[in-house]
Amino acid sequence: MYETYASPAPPAAPAPEPAPAAAGPAPGDARKPGLLRGLRHRAFWRNRAVRATALIVLLALSGLVLLALVREQTGTRGFLVGLGLAVFPVPLLLLAFRWLDRVEPGPWRNLVFAFTWGSCAAALVAITANSFAVRWIAVATADPDNADTLGATLVAPVIEESAKAAAILLIFLFRRRHFTGIVDGVVFAGFTATGFAFTENILYLGNAFGEDQEFGFSGLGSVTAGTFFVRVIMSPFAHPLFTVLTGIGFGLVALTPTRRVRGRAWVRVRRFLLPLTGLLLAMGMHALWNGSASFGPLAFYGVYGLVMVPVFAFLTWLSIWTRQRELRLLSSELPAYVAAGWLDPAEPFALSSMRARSVAQGQAARVHGPGAAKVVAEYEEAATALAFLRYRARRGAATPELAARFQARERELLHRLWERKRLAGPALVYAAQITGRIRLLPPPYHPAYAAAYNPYKTY
Repeated sequence: MYETYASPAPPAAPAPEPAPAAAGPAPGDARKPGLLRGLRHRAFWRNRAVRATALIVLLALSGLVLLALVREQTGTRGFLVGLGLAVFPVPLLLLAFRWLDRVEPGPWRNLVFAFTWGSCAAALVAITANSFAVRWIAVATADPDNADTLGATLVAPVIEESAKAAAILLIFLFRRRHFTGIVDGVVFAGFTATGFAFTENILYLGNAFGEDQEFGFSGLGSVTAGTFFVRVIMSPFAHPLFTVLTGIGFGLVALTPTRRVRGRAWVRVRRFLLPLTGLLLAMGMHALWNGSASFGPLAFYGVYGLVMVPVFAFLTWLSIWTRQRELRLLSSELPAYVAAGWLDPAEPFALSSMRARSVAQGQAARVHGPGAAKVVAEYEEAATALAFLRYRARRGAATPELAARFQARERELLHRLWERKRLAGPALVYAAQITGRIRLLPPPYHPAYAAAYNPYKTY
């Protein structure tokens, strides 16, 4: 285990200025006889183990049913071919979204849930609902030839984007502590949509392979090659692009103050309209994309070049800019803990640079061994979470529950920092100097570092 400072007690935390907690019922009101049954019922569903088990069972059943449906449509060989080809863009997309989440990385279980929901639950809803809708349109319009076009343009975007948005909503409701802004919305939406596109590509590529087998097509002129080029090479970002619009809406809600400002109720309206607007934009983009594919190559390439690529470039820029803004937020929020004695004056400068963070981990590993790099990474994550916690509480963007638990959560994060301070603090000071975040200062920079660490030593 790493050591801690030998000081008798850590410094006091700075004044948090959190949003006022919402008033709740008096302690004696919670267990009135008439409410006992309802309280027991709610307590049962609030149990984390019960919710987790129900969710795992739901996703597992969805995956099994979906596997049977896709295999029935594509055949065993078509399913295996589709699976092998559809997996190509998945690692690249997931790594890109995970890179975006490096400033304040959330738990892997949230990302696994988002991907699994998209690839299993959302895909199952889309396949069954779209098939039913197409059959209904064919019967209602007595025009089976145009039923597929109408279904793909008008029905599929609504069903698919709603099914994917459900994952973002669930994370927002039940993992609110890990949903702090636009970047989190983009990342959760990206993982969900990547999972959905993965399953959908298996279906499309498997059907294309079956068509090639039936008609004897092969090589670059085959239906499989054409489908692979359009869905995997040209537009692997299509589904993530649509759903990211929904994620941005939820991310903006996470930044919206929860308390009323001078009695104005428009804040609540805004919290409802932002995700709804993002969802409607996602449906509109999806409908435009599907419609262009139905009206010939000219319309398809026109929408691709004039709409999809510019929107993709803009959202990429917005995500990276928001990520940099989060880093700048660290340098503005953490000085309060410097003044209170928790952090060294150089640490906020290092923590607000991803390059400096990496240098700090590498330096700690060289001096103290590979395990020290993990300690520094944990220290960086705790400091980042602390800055976001203070920012949200100061702006009133914290939920009433979080505002009520602000001090407990702050103490928990500060305790994590203090436990790792002896290793991580000097490494971050060293990184801040090496990367030019601060000017070089003569040693000893901090008296507590002298016995355990020399951040000015060269190797």
